[in-house]
Amino acid sequence: MPMRLIEYEGRPLLDLSSYARKGPGRRDHLSTAEIELIGRTVNRVPEVMVKVLTRGGQNLGAVRGHLEYLDRHGDLEIETDDGQRIGGKGVERELLDDWDLDIEEDRRRATLEARPSRSPPKLVHKILFSMPPGTPPQKVLGAVKNFAREEFGLKHRYAMVLHTDEPHPHVHMVIKAVSEQGERLNIRKATLREWRRMFAEQLQREGVAANATERAARGGSRTHKRDGIYRAYLRGESTHIYDREQAVATAIRTGDPEPGDGKNTLRATRREVEAGWHKVSEILVAEGHSELAGEVKRFVRVMPVPMTEREQTAARIIGRGHGLYERSPPTR
Repeated sequence: MPMRLIEYEGRPLLDLSSYARKGPGRRDHLSTAEIELIGRTVNRVPEVMVKVLTRGGQNLGAVRGHLEYLDRHGDLEIETDDGQRIGGKGVERELLDDWDLDIEEDRRRATLEARPSRSPPKLVHKILFSMPPGTPPQKVLGAVKNFAREEFGLKHRYAMVLHTDEPHPHVHMVIKAVSEQGERLNIRKATLREWRRMFAEQLQREGVAANATERAARGGSRTHKRDGIYRAYLRGESTHIYDREQAVATAIRTGDPEPGDGKNTLRATRREVEAGWHKVSEILVAEGHSELAGEVKRFVRVMPVPMTEREQTAARIIGRGHGLYERSPPTR
């Protein structure tokens, strides 16, 4: 079994898989790759983001609309799994015809008529690959292309578009849900963790510093937002975030806001994370990596205080000062 030095409720937060096994004359130790991972993490190398976009993959019209948004109605080039770069108005329909999605939709409709209680399976999966501002966009695109070739080549049809209209360069990928061999792609949490690791590895091969660890292992407090909310938030146009901020602002005016649900869970997670990092430090010292062990200890000492989403919102508001109350709502 792999050695996972930091876990919480059975879920790896920092997955350090050692090839060593306990036994006569043997001991657990860290591989070179694991030590490099620890070094990247404690030095806060930029983390990759791989996100599944949940809406709009159930019918041909929605898929075509999504592709039209991605290529800006033909103004941007779509790169396909067979190495083509296509652009211009109408290429979205041609791509879907090439993928035989109309046949797939007819087959799915017949299945649903026989089982009317079932929700329709997706025709495609929509994935977003992103890196922080300052990352060379073409390096991000190259990493995604290499990842896709290794993960989906000769199996699932896919297409991608690079976007550079926001500070963080990102690539949208559309993957045909059913492979050429008739197997359906199911994306689970473990799948996303592996894709993040592979994306980071491809970026490293492109010469880009990149890492893939769980947010909690770095001292972050995870909050989940739907894709529409997340995208609007990045643009500063989220009505959901605006409404939440106004509610918290009212609580601030009338008294300190309550921490909200999940505070105890965050604290328990932090205790597990700190215990795991201390174990990492002990192993590093035992193996002669005292300097890195010291960096691990400093990393743990400066971890931000775990905060619920409500507490994060309150801190953001207080940081902006009185200007919060004069903000106009985003256009709805």
